[in-house]
Amino acid sequence: MPMQPEFPASTWRLIKTEPANGAWNMAVDEAILEAVAARSAPATLRLYAWEPACLSLGRAQHFIDVDATRMQSAGVDLVRRITGGRAILHADELTYSITAPSAEPRVAGDIPASYMHLSAGLLQALQLLGVKATNNHHAMQRTGAGAVCFEVPSQYEITFGERKLIGSAQVRRRNVVLQHGTLPLTGDIARICELLPFAGPLERSAAAERVRSRACTLAATLGRETSWDTAAAALAAGISTALNLVLQEQLLSAQETARAQELVQEKYATAAWNENLRPRPPK
Repeated sequence: MPMQPEFPASTWRLIKTEPANGAWNMAVDEAILEAVAARSAPATLRLYAWEPACLSLGRAQHFIDVDATRMQSAGVDLVRRITGGRAILHADELTYSITAPSAEPRVAGDIPASYMHLSAGLLQALQLLGVKATNNHHAMQRTGAGAVCFEVPSQYEITFGERKLIGSAQVRRRNVVLQHGTLPLTGDIARICELLPFAGPLERSAAAERVRSRACTLAATLGRETSWDTAAAALAAGISTALNLVLQEQLLSAQETARAQELVQEKYATAAWNENLRPRPPK
């Protein structure tokens, strides 16, 4: 496995935002990306949570991968990310986003290289929490993987044993790298299967068991629950230590807040963006 480089000391911004709905959370991440691109904000680590629970789709994922009726009955929100990947149910979790100029050495290089660099901070955070996890060097090839992000670890994502623990996704725009990811804290990792379409209950049950065998929560690894605040403190400390950073806690700027509000109205709260109804290509 490649050696983790030693980075020169640097200062990033740390933002902790209150739990919010899916449209706001994704709008804030994009507003930060735009601010970093305009050089009106420094590289930023953001830590956040979701209220209510929200299912997010990858940028190119088909809307028919979800069961809209079941989601509405369960009171689960829906949003589409600007990053790729499969569906994620955001509930009882710590979510992070890292936004930095592409010239920043901690995100420099291709996507696997930047994943590797940033995974060092995630691993350090988990070590502080008492978890001996690893960053999966090779993307796992698994049969039967469906619409669920946590079924298959990508290269340099975080695993505990053979099960995925932290899932991340990345987008690059305007010479800026945005990577966000999720650490499930507790609950049934397979709850997402209740929100996806299946031919029948047997198929749904089989999918849920497959997800449980391939992914896990922090509580499952430790045998106890960890609060969001404790996990957030560990994540900030782990990233600071592993990446040689000073993190200065700040609030979103007025400009970022205003831009996020615009993005909610124009994009993330609209059916045109979230449903993006496109037919599947023929097999």
